[in-house]
Amino acid sequence: MENAHALALRDGYPVAEGHMLVIPRRHYESLFDAPAEEGAAVWALVREARQRLARDLSPDGFTVGINDGEAAGQTVMHTHIHIIPRWWGDVADPRGGIRWVIPEKARYWIEE
Repeated sequence: MENAHALALRDGYPVAEGHMLVIPRRHYESLFDAPAEEGAAVWALVREARQRLARDLSPDGFTVGINDGEAAGQTVMHTHIHIIPRWWGDVADPRGGIRWVIPEKARYWIEE
């Protein structure tokens, strides 16, 4: 899939069936460095890719995210957005979702 400013393709190291990346055509380490028009085109393609994955795979949900900077886990220094289909049972307890990047902060709903 593609548009004038971005490409969508399957992740080379998928964490789930259908895991996709949306990548701007021009190089930016951070999506926040892209001009507004290009950033909007990237997000439009994220929406399109998500719709296709929903149609083709019928997942129960999605995790969508960006690792922005090395401290956030970015290992490929060309910005990209992950679209990861999710299914009930793919992890024992999905609550907290993306918050698990810092495990001791993830379970905010449990008072200690």
